[in-house]
Amino acid sequence: MNALSPPDAEKLARELDWNLLRTFLVLAEAGSVTRAAERLGLQQPSVSSALKRLEDRLGKRLIERGPGRFELTEAGRLLREEAVDINGAILRIGTALREVGEEVRGHVRIAIASHVVCPLLDETLGAFHRTHPGATYSFAVSASRTAVEDVLARRVSFAICLLREHNPKLETRRMFREFFGLFCGPAHPFFGREGLRLADLAGQPSVSFVTDQMSDALRPVTLMRAAAGLDDRIVGTSAHLEEVRRMIIAGLGIGPLPIHVVREDVERGRLWRLPPYDDPPPIDVHLVWNPRARLNRAERFLREALIARIEAMPIAERTYF
Repeated sequence: MNALSPPDAEKLARELDWNLLRTFLVLAEAGSVTRAAERLGLQQPSVSSALKRLEDRLGKRLIERGPGRFELTEAGRLLREEAVDINGAILRIGTALREVGEEVRGHVRIAIASHVVCPLLDETLGAFHRTHPGATYSFAVSASRTAVEDVLARRVSFAICLLREHNPKLETRRMFREFFGLFCGPAHPFFGREGLRLADLAGQPSVSFVTDQMSDALRPVTLMRAAAGLDDRIVGTSAHLEEVRRMIIAGLGIGPLPIHVVREDVERGRLWRLPPYDDPPPIDVHLVWNPRARLNRAERFLREALIARIEAMPIAERTYF
């Protein structure tokens, strides 16, 4: 490997086999030759051979392997970033060849955080479908972090999710604001009790979202839990609101939920609101897209419709309690 020199960029662009890059990308994501071979439907020697051919072609070692060791080199990490971008472009190359007609057609892939309740989104989708019945849709529910990764890799048209920090490669609009409260289920001793104080929650077991951390998108919720003095050990976590709700109702512990989303659960006696009752933490949910993605007409028109409705509606009307 040391005897090889990096290839000429122009020659590399002409001769590099995309299948080798795809194999490397699967290898990097799988973390082992065995798992990569299973995902690709190939034999392990074929995967190892493809990696060697790519390393020889690039003149760089990409993965350090050994007993109990599988680690991307610096060159491997850089290549993975570029390969993700290329893979997204290839997956969507069909949109560049579409036939443009009068009717808006195309498939819209939306990555969305768990249990988004947003009248603005529902109204825009309904109006868009009535105007453009030829468009089709798929929604992938995932953790917000995963949704952002999908947008970066151009695997989806856009995302509706929480944001931990701004990524300069992406464009965003704040879609709506919601507020989180703490809740318990019917089996909890606090269920149905009036007049509780925040201090009463100290030491109680809790459940929460995987993003409920000081360094992540639900930081305000983390601060609320800390102010309540809940037990530092979180009994259960999930990226999906429905599963956090399930754990709370089942009695695993106190947990945070968007107040407007679970209002019906409170009214029907499935959940009980706990302190703090004043100044609940606000959480913003964003529309996120990749300006470098090549979109079909349905994707582009729906995104533009969402942006137009967001910009026409004051944030007070997009704030849900």
